[in-house]
Amino acid sequence: MPAARSTVAAACLLAFLTAGCDSPAAAPTSAPTTSAAPADSPADSPAASSSASASPTAGPTSVPPSPVPAFDKEVVVSVAKRKVTPPTGRVEVTKGSLVRITVTSDVADELHVHGYDKTLALPAGTPASIDLRVDKTGLFEVETHSSHLVLFQLVVR
Repeated sequence: MPAARSTVAAACLLAFLTAGCDSPAAAPTSAPTTSAAPADSPADSPAASSSASASPTAGPTSVPPSPVPAFDKEVVVSVAKRKVTPPTGRVEVTKGSLVRITVTSDVADELHVHGYDKTLALPAGTPASIDLRVDKTGLFEVETHSSHLVLFQLVVR
């Protein structure tokens, strides 16, 4: 039993000594006011108790979870040598949803969303995106102006 206490004590000491090693500013001097998860303290560390459920990656330097996308539907299209990928088709969305259209073209061009009269400059070889709140129902072509390619048809129901 003394060996088990020594092991737990050594683990607690190690957790205490290594907490906040990144920089002196990493260790908070008071409780954080906005935090997704409480920071581990030596008493909360998994080494202090075999029944602790704290994640070993949680701590003062942990990264918050990724934010939920700000759009309801994303349509990604590429154009190379006048070929549209994925092939031209229909994309169905619900009225009121936020749609992000991302296009990469091998030549400089301009994207146009019919019915919404939205345009977007397409620099050669660089992805460009436009966010569109679809508030009109119907069938709307999304095309390039200079090369006159229909990228897809947007169906809003």
